[in-house]
Parts: sequence; structure tokens; C-alpha cells
Amino acid sequence: MVQDYGLFIGGKWKKSEGKRFETRNPATGEVLATFPLATKEELGDAVHVAKGAFEKWRKTPAPRRGELLLEAARIFRRKKEELGRIVTTEMGKVIAEGRGDVQEVIDFYEYAAGEGRRMFGDTVPSELPDKMCLTVRMPVGPAGLITPWNFPMAIPGWKSGAALIAGCPFILKPSSLTPLCAAKFVEVLDEAGFPPGVVNMLTGSGSVVGDGLVAHPDIRAISFTGGVDTGKHVYESAAKKMIKVGLELGGKNPILAMDDADLELLMDGVMFGAFGTAGQRCTAASRLIVHQKIYDQVLEDLAARAEKLRIGNPIDEKTDMGPVASAEQEKKVLEYIEIGRKEGDGLVTGGKKLTGGAFDKGFFIEPTIFEVDRRKRLALEEIFGPVLSVLKAKDFDDAVSIANSVKYGLSSSIYTTDLRWAFRAMQELEAGITYVNAPTIGAEVQLPFGGIKETGPTDTREAGPTALDEFTYWKTIYVDYSGRLQRAQIDTEKLTGG
Repeated sequence: MVQDYGLFIGGKWKKSEGKRFETRNPATGEVLATFPLATKEELGDAVHVAKGAFEKWRKTPAPRRGELLLEAARIFRRKKEELGRIVTTEMGKVIAEGRGDVQEVIDFYEYAAGEGRRMFGDTVPSELPDKMCLTVRMPVGPAGLITPWNFPMAIPGWKSGAALIAGCPFILKPSSLTPLCAAKFVEVLDEAGFPPGVVNMLTGSGSVVGDGLVAHPDIRAISFTGGVDTGKHVYESAAKKMIKVGLELGGKNPILAMDDADLELLMDGVMFGAFGTAGQRCTAASRLIVHQKIYDQVLEDLAARAEKLRIGNPIDEKTDMGPVASAEQEKKVLEYIEIGRKEGDGLVTGGKKLTGGAFDKGFFIEPTIFEVDRRKRLALEEIFGPVLSVLKAKDFDDAVSIANSVKYGLSSSIYTTDLRWAFRAMQELEAGITYVNAPTIGAEVQLPFGGIKETGPTDTREAGPTALDEFTYWKTIYVDYSGRLQRAQIDTEKLTGG
């Protein structure tokens, strides 16, 4: 039986006046649930509730806030299998990755809980006697979290964990492709005992809910993950209010394969990096830049490995790659494949929509590999699907030049056994993340995650200790206990308070 969800506002599920939409399984077409398109009035109600909860939540000691995060992590752990299957059923990533999506929430919530006791500032000497100087973090206020469909629990986990430990109530606006994952996510937080109004969720359109959150005068921070054009729109709109903005906008991530690379290890990494999550990761390995000495061998091995990948229903443990997430996503990927053909790129393998039998009900595309010229669109533009562009490089310097030629700068990778190339890559690749002898995937929650160039601003990062920067500001405090007026530089000649 299909469940009809409402909006989660003030600790309760509420019926909506808005029209409803369906969320479907991208592998089978099955309707999973229905959700409302929130109205402007309902958005206003949610922000009002979040603002009302802010004063009490910000005054809750950070270690106590951390206890609630830890309780939520325990519930996520207990429900990991159930929630992982929901991720796979609604988004389409294989079940092992569905479980991994939930594990990221567990990991980050456990990490963020500890940050409640590590919200360090600085205490510094004053230039005047009998005076103390220190800095503390302060929560900015209610936050809007706008999240994508490709990591439908992990990314809400990253954003909400940082907001909650910082002392900020939030309103989550999930992708309309994966609202069921968001609803189950919010149910866990409700079960964990967060106070009413601290956790809120609105489903609906970007024009109403997304733009509404950015524009609302009582929303003091926006954290957005999605496309570059939308991200720029969010950035510009938020700048008019002078509020905190965190953006993560995608990538065109390269793997560099040097002539001394371990080829078996390289193949394992490329298959997972390029075709894991059907290529629908911000960190997906979209380009493989190969030294000319091993180019032909790598291309042959790639084709053989890609053609052995098992495509099918992602809930099956034996499946290597599931569908792309929607009809719109399928259309976009197939259009890029056609662009590659028209521009003269060499199709190595794949290139077709899979049809027949169970494939007819879902959005399945063959793992696709092209030989691509560095100036062509497949080498430069984010595709966000199971399409790998392979480029030939003359040497290390040429490979780095190709890698840095795109407008994105999220993740990068080099396979080599030579420390010289590894350390030069760490220095020279224009990216927020560099892997050595591993693909451009994965993130450990104790480290900053983000990029440069059009991947997003460099002043904010998700995860790690820098995650707090999105939701806090620094306050500088001076305590003068001298008992007299001291005027800093004007009084510098007085070295004592006597």
C-alpha cells in the first residue's frame, strides 16, 4: 500500500494544501509513496517554527546536543539494513552502496557528537594588563538544507549533523526524486528526541521551497548540493541577504594512470570510480588520463572489465550497477552519448539503453567508454552517468595539464608507484581532494570535503572540523577586570595597572 506523507513541521507530520507527487523505484517503476508540493504559506510556517526553536536550542549545551546526535546514530545503526534498502529502492544504487549511504550518516553523527566537546576557540594575551581576550563560536540561526538525490541520506546527514551540533534548527528540502529517504531520515531524528521545531522537512519545487528558503529573512544559512547553474543562483540570492552559504556543485574528476601504475589495481579503481552508483556521484571518475606507453593495454583491459559488469535490479546482491535515477537523468546521459558519437569520439564499449524483460521498466544504460580528445565536450562537461572518457597523455606534465583544463575542481587521483609523481600530483592537481592509488570516491568524515573553481567556494567545507564553519560565526570577547578605563593603543605606554 502506497503511503501518503505530509510535511514535518514542529515535531509533527502535517497535512499539506499543496498538490501531490509520486516517488518511484527507478529499477521497476513501482510507486513507493506520495508527497506534497509545499506552499509558500507552509514554508513560512516551517521557518517560523524553526526560528521559535532557535533560542532554546542554541542555549542547550553543545555536549547535550551531541548526546542527541549520538542517540540518532544508534538508531541509524539499528535500522541500517532497512534504511539501506530504502535508499536502493528509491535512488537505484546497488544495495552495498545503499548500506554505505546510511553508514556515512552513522559515521558523521558519531563524529559530530564529539564536536560538541571540541568546539574550540582561542584565548590570547591582551596588550593591556588585567584584561582577557578570547574567541567563541556562535550559531548563526535557522538553516536551510537543500540536498540532491544521489546520496539521499549521507548528504542530509552531513549537513544536518553540522547544523545541529552548532546549535542551528534546520529545514530540509530534499530532492523530489528521493523524498522517501528524507522522510525516513527525519523519522529517525524525531525518534532520537530532538526538540520540536529543531528538525523540519518540506518537500516541493525548487522555485517555491528552495528559492523560498534562500530568500526568507529568518533563514541565516543555506547549505546546497547540486548543479552549478542552480548553485550560482543560490549564491547570488543569498549574497543579497549577506548570509552564510555552503555550496558543493559537482566535478569532472580525473584519474591519472602513469606508465608504472599497477594495472590490476587501476582497473579495480576505475570500475568502481566510474560505474559505482552508475556514475552518479559528484566524485565519480569521469575521465581516465592514461600515459601513452600503457594506453592501448589499459583500453583493452577496460573494455573487458566493463563488459563483465552485471547490470540489473540493485537490490540483488550480485548486481554491480543499477539504473540511473530517473527518466530525465536517462535522457541526459543518452544525449551525451549521442554528442560523443557526433563529435567523432571513439566508442570503445556500451553506448546503449538496455531494453527487454525487467530492463523495460527501469532506466538502465550500459557502462560506456569513449576515447575522447581533450577539447571535446565529453572531456570537459559533467555527465553524471555511467560514461567514462579516456584520454591519452604524453607524460606526467601533459596529464596534469589535461586534468586541470576543466572548470571543476572536486576530486582527483593518480595511480603510480613513483613517489615523485605522487607528490607532484598532490601539489599540482587543481582539486579539493587528491587520492594516490585509489579512485576519486569516498570520504572520511573527519576530513574536509569540497572543491575549488566551479565546484564551489573554498571558504566552506562539509565534514571534518571545518563543517562547523557553515553554521557558526566567530565572536571575539574582551573581559577587562582592571577597574579603570583602558583604551588599547592610546594607553600602550602604561605597562602596568598600578
